[in-house]
Amino acid sequence: MRMLILAGGLGTRLRGVVSNVPKPLAPIGTIPFLHYQIENWLAQGVQSFIFLVHHQSKVINRFIDERRGSLFTGCTVQSIVEPHPLDTGGAVGFAVRQLGLEGQLLITNADTWLGAGVRELAITGANSLVVVQQADASRYGRVEVDETGCVRSFLEKTDRSESGWINAGMYALGAEIFSEWNGQRMSLEMDVFPKLLAERRLRAVPMESDFIDIGVPEDYFRFCRWQKGGRKGKLCN
Repeated sequence: MRMLILAGGLGTRLRGVVSNVPKPLAPIGTIPFLHYQIENWLAQGVQSFIFLVHHQSKVINRFIDERRGSLFTGCTVQSIVEPHPLDTGGAVGFAVRQLGLEGQLLITNADTWLGAGVRELAITGANSLVVVQQADASRYGRVEVDETGCVRSFLEKTDRSESGWINAGMYALGAEIFSEWNGQRMSLEMDVFPKLLAERRLRAVPMESDFIDIGVPEDYFRFCRWQKGGRKGKLCN
């Protein structure tokens, strides 16, 4: 299976504790977070990786090159550097155009840990996204799903703590969605998903899985503790 990894973000919220490397390479003890991510994806059957990078791209590319003969043995690995920040959808559109990608694309965030979901997405097919249940979904906003499994709506973030399904940051999308990309910034969440939603073409794949976004210090340290503790107990925001 082939996966596109969104690894071009600035990581501004984490700079107070991780300032010398890009967010995907935040140290978990002595090992970069992205190393553990790749191990997890390999275990789920991913054999081809396309990294979509911009901020500190040379640092991430060096990390990739240093592991081509070890961690990536037997895999196909590519890196696409955005000419300027294109946002999540634009980064995918740029990769589709540069590499002539077709068919189903598995896409994930480099800074979001999701213990499972790759095989489930591949089976469900385009267009779909993984959702996970959170006791407090206020930080993310909730995903409402109808009785057929289609996403009905994305509810905005609120200050009120409430449980619900959230977008876990892993998607299966058809490459044809990006065929008319105009070369400008484009967001998956704000531009691509609303169009699919209006056409009832976006399905949810519910998963019971360890999940965390290390984008803020509190959750970065939570992942560090979870890893140091042997990954015991449930990991969630």
